[in-house]
Amino acid sequence: MPEKPFIFICGADDFLVDRLGKERFAAMASEVADEFSREILSGFANNVGEVESTINRFRDSVQTVSMFGGKRVVWLKDVNFLADTVTGRADSTLKLVEDLKELLEKINPDETAVLVTAAPVDRRRSFPKWCEKNSDFTLVGGTDDGDALVGVILAEAKALGVNITPDATRLLLAKVGANTRLIVEEVRKLSTYIDLPSGASAKEGEGATIEESHVAELTPNVAEGDFFESAEAFFSANLKWTLAALERHFFAGGDARPVISALQNRNRILIQVRALIDSGEARIGGRGLEGLPQAAPNYAEKFGEAVSEKSAFNLFTQNAWYVGKLASSAKLPNLRRLIDNQQEFISTFEEIIRRPREQEDVLREMATRCLSA
Repeated sequence: MPEKPFIFICGADDFLVDRLGKERFAAMASEVADEFSREILSGFANNVGEVESTINRFRDSVQTVSMFGGKRVVWLKDVNFLADTVTGRADSTLKLVEDLKELLEKINPDETAVLVTAAPVDRRRSFPKWCEKNSDFTLVGGTDDGDALVGVILAEAKALGVNITPDATRLLLAKVGANTRLIVEEVRKLSTYIDLPSGASAKEGEGATIEESHVAELTPNVAEGDFFESAEAFFSANLKWTLAALERHFFAGGDARPVISALQNRNRILIQVRALIDSGEARIGGRGLEGLPQAAPNYAEKFGEAVSEKSAFNLFTQNAWYVGKLASSAKLPNLRRLIDNQQEFISTFEEIIRRPREQEDVLREMATRCLSA
């Protein structure tokens, strides 16, 4: 089978794409002794003008002959103008992408090794489809679900020479959410904590295991801020747990408003989830909220230009696996109950303004009303 003219790596998560890109570039560069024959170009563009500049730089690079002869290696990284954004949808950008396609078609891999990494990518467009057929193509993570995130944890643990239990993996994802950068850093931190005493080699430390207790003790509750327990207890419909969580929060000197914000953020997402499930456009499955990508185009105009930007207001920018976990952590309330919750949160915020010295009492009253109904 003939060698493909270039390598194309893409995915929804720029961190994972860039990470794999670094590995592939390092391997490619190791075959080229002359460091002046290796070049890295940024493909990040905020507007059409920057897209044009990027492609012009790329053209100059791939058409440049190595100073001392031999093969050149070029990495066009962080390409973001293939996404479903204002810049990505512009007619001028689409024409420039066709120019990029023509350049890639003419690449001679024996003379110039080219790597392109892009995230996110609108795979409905013709260019990504063409790349899939005509390049050494890799889609990082596949669908945006929990399997990809679990894979990140296991791969990082393996690279560090440690193990991690399934329960620890699940708790880590629950606490951190779909933030791959933070997932990697947390695994590194946990591996350091469980490693052998100073002076032990990496090989000697191999086999140490990250347990659920380590994650519970050391990993912050980033997915729901510092108010994870209160939100988790509330949406599990467990009044006793919710009241105990609120007591711990205020005993530690916490404030009511961030707790209400965490509750509102999750409830707002669950309202959208319930509406999609009731309409038959989505369902909770083994991979999270299934049907989310298919339903997104039907509601894109409701969110305006921010449809592709990460937002706590927009269900379609959330991780499908994590949203499914939130919705299935307990029996998902009906739409009426979720709307009533949102009204209660608003009323509770107003009550806190009137009773600033009784914040814990106000939240306890709200929780009792919502969870006793």
